[in-house]
Amino acid sequence: MSARKSLGQNFLLDLNLTGRIARAAGPLDRVNVVEIGPGPGGLTRALLLADARHVTAIERDRRAIEALAELALAFPDRLTVIEGDAMATAIAPLVPGPRKIVANLPYNIATALLLRWLPDIAAFESLTLLFQKEVAERLAAAPRAKAYGRLSVMVQWRCTVRLLFDITPRAFVPPPKVTSTLVQLTPRSAPLAPCDDDALERITAAAFGQRRKMLRQSLKSIWPDPEPHLRACRIAPTARAEELSVEEFCALARESNV
Repeated sequence: MSARKSLGQNFLLDLNLTGRIARAAGPLDRVNVVEIGPGPGGLTRALLLADARHVTAIERDRRAIEALAELALAFPDRLTVIEGDAMATAIAPLVPGPRKIVANLPYNIATALLLRWLPDIAAFESLTLLFQKEVAERLAAAPRAKAYGRLSVMVQWRCTVRLLFDITPRAFVPPPKVTSTLVQLTPRSAPLAPCDDDALERITAAAFGQRRKMLRQSLKSIWPDPEPHLRACRIAPTARAEELSVEEFCALARESNV
């Protein structure tokens, strides 16, 4: 089964690595695991061997579905394969809790999938996911770091982020051009600070859309005169987006709804 570039497929078949990923996801014997894009089932097998109570695999490539059918026979009643597009699928209703997502995400939709899951992320105990190393660094970046941006704020508002380990391109079939990083996201019991989701989206989009400019300029799409609002949040009008903490962005989001 050859990987299809159009589907963002890079198969991970090394049994040592797939087993390490499954172990990194923590105990699986009491949880239902959702896997996205299992391909021929390298990670799927590792999850089942790690005693996952049940694995639900979502796959849009019919060739992979046929291959996974053989795996389902080897692990009766513990593997469900769903043909479908993860971008158009509501994940949480598919399986009862407790739930975890463990996946080698297709690179071409990995970030979009994560953003789609964020509003309902509390439905999962954790998400253990492979991303391009550059994306993983953005997820975990702190203020003032080069990688810190809108994605950092939106994800860290709802989750704690841990970078677990890197995987070299040669571990995949075919080898991608980039190093991958396994990331574990653990949903917070409550968002880091109170604010409206849509308001935070608007504020971060405006601020990082012109990240080299001071906030008194970049936030003019939110307020004709941002300075009084910035001062109300105890933020210097001369500050730039990458200097603000997640909590400060939340304060601006609340201010935008006043």
